[in-house]
Amino acid sequence: MGDSYADTEKFFANSDSWNDPAGTMRGNFNQMVQMKKQHPHLKTMISIGGWTWSTHFSDVASTHADRTKFVNSCVKFMKDYQFDGIDVDWEFPVEGGNNIKHRPEDKENYTYLMQLFREKLDALGDGEHHPLTIAVSAAPYRVKNLEVSELNVALDWINVMSYDFNGSWNKRTGHNAPLYMNHDAGTPEFNANSAVDEYLESGLSPAKLVLGVGFYGRGWSNVEPNNKDGALFAPANGASPGTWEAGVLDYSDIVENYENKNGYTKYWDDVSKVPYLYNPEKKIFVSYDDMQSMCYKSGYINDRNLGGAMVWEASSDYGYELQDLVWDVVVSGADACHF
Repeated sequence: MGDSYADTEKFFANSDSWNDPAGTMRGNFNQMVQMKKQHPHLKTMISIGGWTWSTHFSDVASTHADRTKFVNSCVKFMKDYQFDGIDVDWEFPVEGGNNIKHRPEDKENYTYLMQLFREKLDALGDGEHHPLTIAVSAAPYRVKNLEVSELNVALDWINVMSYDFNGSWNKRTGHNAPLYMNHDAGTPEFNANSAVDEYLESGLSPAKLVLGVGFYGRGWSNVEPNNKDGALFAPANGASPGTWEAGVLDYSDIVENYENKNGYTKYWDDVSKVPYLYNPEKKIFVSYDDMQSMCYKSGYINDRNLGGAMVWEASSDYGYELQDLVWDVVVSGADACHF
């Protein structure tokens, strides 16, 4: 568990009683169980790994014995806490990520790990289909580190994290989540369309590719104007102020406090189909997604016959504006893109 108190111990008056027997599950896990009772179609999944918790994947996947022990543990955890499926977020096999161990054999070992997960989930024999998914990098050069065709068979879908293409770690402003390539960008190959092309060409079924969309923005400080409107692709040095941490801003915070307010002017990159903001007095640049860019991405999902959208992350859209729009376009087929 990431936080055992929040996960299984915190008291919620809507469902918990002080008279519950010892060991009764409470916390957020139980809240999800209660939510599924109200909405039986809902599926909840455990997610394992992430940027900061991928340290041991390479070792865990390296032998059949270790893979078996790990998979059995995960499946038991899923069943014990009444989840429906498992998502694996190994960041990243073969090349590593946040200073984690990695080895060339990760490529095939990842496949073996997912095949074993599929086998063990199917063997539960409870009459339910338990979804198995992974989250993957949208950097096209990382696709070669996966056996995509084999994963296509074992997995229900793949969530492509098509955001965080640029941020304050770069010494040049750019787009957090461009849909299409802008050749003037510092890393033009970092865009959602190039990632989608790479995965599909490598053997992933379109219906199993779920496009990640961001409900947040990234900001730079010390940005000097250049020859582009709004200091796009301009030299920068440092992170902007953020909603909860430097350089990261919730979508709703941007709309309420930044978008054409307080010295920030909104611009539109018609090549990459995303907006951005610049404040020349404060020398701050912010890249984000708005209703218009999210409409383009939602339409793109439908046009490419992709499996759907994955959001990082829902609580950044306080009024559900982006969430409702994606639903309306992707799921309901509405033509909501009138800008």
